[in-house]
Amino acid sequence: MEIIKTKSFELATISRGDKTSEKVAILLPGRLDTKDYGNFVSHADYLAGRGFFVVAFDPPGTWDSPGGIELYTTTSYIRAVNELIDYFGNKPTLLLGHSRGAAVAIFVSANPTVTGIVPIMTNFGKPTPPSEEAIEQGFELWLRDLPPGTSRTKEQKEFKLPLAYWEDGKQYNAGETLKTCAKPKLLVYGTNDEFTPTDVAEKLFTQIPEPKMTKRVGCSHDYRYYSEIIKKVETELGRFLEKYRLA
Repeated sequence: MEIIKTKSFELATISRGDKTSEKVAILLPGRLDTKDYGNFVSHADYLAGRGFFVVAFDPPGTWDSPGGIELYTTTSYIRAVNELIDYFGNKPTLLLGHSRGAAVAIFVSANPTVTGIVPIMTNFGKPTPPSEEAIEQGFELWLRDLPPGTSRTKEQKEFKLPLAYWEDGKQYNAGETLKTCAKPKLLVYGTNDEFTPTDVAEKLFTQIPEPKMTKRVGCSHDYRYYSEIIKKVETELGRFLEKYRLA
């Protein structure tokens, strides 16, 4: 692990591949997920094998990234990705994200250095709203599996996510943003995703501009639990990279 200091944040990262490569890939975890989950480690190894310098990071204020949880908003997540792109020299950059990280990849796609995006199990609307209990107490309690996160863990990490996270998130809509994205994009969605039904993902795919690809996989939202699905995603990722000459 390495702590990288960007203009606004200190970010805990893992990296794979040749730092001198002219192609960078940044991997974006879902809400309160970590860079160290098995799906991201696998994707990092795969993309490094395709010639990318790959970086996965913990968003501001989470896991190994310094600072309080109040730093964790969609706005700060977007800023952190743009600052990482700048930190690595504004090289051609591929963004791959899961869940909220997928939405952030969509929001950052307007950055001129981004060559393609891979949103996986995206929630295309606003963040899933907090519970009534959370509204009363001022935060939502979240429990996350410990790394590698490829199965549910008895011991878990606790986060008290402030309501400001949802207030900030109201200004963003990944589905509407995607409809204006002219970059190559590979949308991966699950048959049993608890947050985005297949018909919603499939309808949106018809509404977004080319260039585009899609892949339907047989799993729930947290695809990191399914080793075979992780490999299927990487197989489709390879086709995507070859079709649009990104690797």
